[in-house]
Amino acid sequence: MRSTRSQPQKIGVYTVLAKLGEGAASVLYAVQHPKTKQVSALKFVEKTDEKSQRFLDQVEQEYAIGSKLQHDSIRKIKKLVKHRKLLKITGVSMIMELVDATTLDQELPKNHSKAVDIFLQVARGLAHIHMRGFVHADIKPNNILIDDHGIVKIIDLGQACAIGTVKKRIQGTPGYMAPEQAHRHEITPRTDIYNLGAMMYWTLVGEVIPTSMPPKSGNESLVESAVREGNLQLPTPPHERNPRIHPLLSKQIMDCVQPHPEQRPESMDIVVNRLELIRDVMEEQTET
Repeated sequence: MRSTRSQPQKIGVYTVLAKLGEGAASVLYAVQHPKTKQVSALKFVEKTDEKSQRFLDQVEQEYAIGSKLQHDSIRKIKKLVKHRKLLKITGVSMIMELVDATTLDQELPKNHSKAVDIFLQVARGLAHIHMRGFVHADIKPNNILIDDHGIVKIIDLGQACAIGTVKKRIQGTPGYMAPEQAHRHEITPRTDIYNLGAMMYWTLVGEVIPTSMPPKSGNESLVESAVREGNLQLPTPPHERNPRIHPLLSKQIMDCVQPHPEQRPESMDIVVNRLELIRDVMEEQTET
């Protein structure tokens, strides 16, 4: 099998149609099954040395969680294929739903009503993940796909984990990760609530939350020390940055990004209910 950096003609039995993108250790292709002719997305990770084994393990973990989820707002994960040579695993492929869409960071919603609709779809998908016993743990604009009809798909379960997991390494995206992620505390549904709040803040304000994207000082990030010392500062409320943002929506975002998990909404279902109310209020005000 060829290097992941070039485009092979085939991966396993799948015919490669196009290269869609790549990450630090994976490549995403559009592929077609030769018998069924079904077109899918294929995430491929090659084992190049023993250090790369953790990336293979991550894909297997992603499949183990993703295969248990079934929601319209989450990209479907279909199958995991292990590639072998002389009985040794040389790589893994994860077969997923192919979505013709653009990430939220590449194309912002045209108005606040459309933004709320996107936020609501994401929140419903996350509520499903929590119901199944997991946390996404990396909600951010480029993990949200939106098609031409406004349909949302949450992608990338690479950092997803069971509720209550305490991770050995700091995992998350600066600007969106919750303080408990930076400090390696327990990951819970309220972690996703913070991630979602930070994503909503960026979408409407155009900036990441300052306290969750600090420069590093030595071997310890300022977020870690701020969490430990209890002096994290809240961002400026969105409606103070942009008066056109509905104050109820602004409050919802601020509730989500409270530094301490117990200060955030109790569950994603509550966030969904509030976003539905905000949507309805905004529609009524538009009609009048």
